[in-house]
Amino acid sequence: MTISPLARPFPAIPDIAGVRIGTATARYKPWLRADVTVVELAPGTTVAGVLTRSKCPSPEVETCRANLPQGSARALVVNAGNSNAFTGMTGRDASRRQVARLAELVGCPADQVFVASTGVIGVPLPADKAEAGVTAAHAALGEASFEAATAAIGTTDTFAKGAIAHAFVAGQRVTVAGIVKGSGMIAPDMATMLGFVFTDAVVAAPLLQAMLAEATAHSFNSITVDSDTSTSDTVLAFATGKAGHAALTAPDSPGADAFAAALTQVCRELAHLVVRDGEGATKFITIDVTGAEDDRAAKVVALSIANSPLVKTAIAGGDANWGRVVMAVGKAGERAERDRLAIDFGVTRVAANGMVVPDYDEAPVTAHLAGSDVDIGVDLGIGDGRARVWTCDLTHGYISINADYRS
Repeated sequence: MTISPLARPFPAIPDIAGVRIGTATARYKPWLRADVTVVELAPGTTVAGVLTRSKCPSPEVETCRANLPQGSARALVVNAGNSNAFTGMTGRDASRRQVARLAELVGCPADQVFVASTGVIGVPLPADKAEAGVTAAHAALGEASFEAATAAIGTTDTFAKGAIAHAFVAGQRVTVAGIVKGSGMIAPDMATMLGFVFTDAVVAAPLLQAMLAEATAHSFNSITVDSDTSTSDTVLAFATGKAGHAALTAPDSPGADAFAAALTQVCRELAHLVVRDGEGATKFITIDVTGAEDDRAAKVVALSIANSPLVKTAIAGGDANWGRVVMAVGKAGERAERDRLAIDFGVTRVAANGMVVPDYDEAPVTAHLAGSDVDIGVDLGIGDGRARVWTCDLTHGYISINADYRS
């Protein structure tokens, strides 16, 4: 597997108190790599999550959705190579058996076990392999690092993705660390991949939920690779409480703002890494829309640009075709006035007042597009709304990966 040219090295993530990780090989596919990950969490761990809004979710998503309201977690299991989505009662029963087995091993109620699966849709999770895999991964608790866990949850990912940040809460330094998998089938409809965040901070579940939802809005829900949303999208955050500071229970709790900033930073870095590993990607694209009617409208316009195959292929080919950006703005369905629109590629303004700028020189734009990081700015000139989203280019590599995905 060729590593993405936009890859970033995995950060040094230390052990987090109250978190133990184990991996094992269930052989969901004919490979020898680890494909089952178990995380055991200390008693008292709180949990929050954002889940796909797909109308065809996996049983694992349904389990997480059912378990989240009680706000506590003792374990997580992640399967790679089999999404177990659209598999009827067979898949549902297999997932329940795996969860029940892990609950038995950890010694906790089944509703404190969270689960996620990723891979091919329509293939039932093999129950015997799932139970054997979770048993083996539990026996290996404490032996796997965050980087090993990230590799074990991946599918078409070309590099392991992790992020870490710190915050001071009541004078106590806390750690926020996260891992994520995702490369294709990426679009903002909650999270669009599997992501797991761990912290030793003491955070009440309702506040953690509110903070994660806000962080997701400005990270995972602001990325797109191909406009497709998975049936299995899951992001979960776990707070073990082992840092020992006074609990964060409300937005105005001392240190809550610092913790929220660290959580958002980790989520944003993970989201960027998913885009950088977009299937076939060679360019990381930041799109800023300003001057919209409101923030919601700005985001709709930004995503229209980010999801446009014509925009993405032009950037892949280094073609400074700003007319495709005009097209994407016009089709978004939000208020826009042609003669107020301005477009920038990098630091160069290419169009304004309904037409190309006088004495337009394409050379600096072409130079900007030759780099690995591309910036597109659009000012609608009608209000104060703004939004930023991230995407990647669309190359033949995307077609090759997905045409051969099941082989």
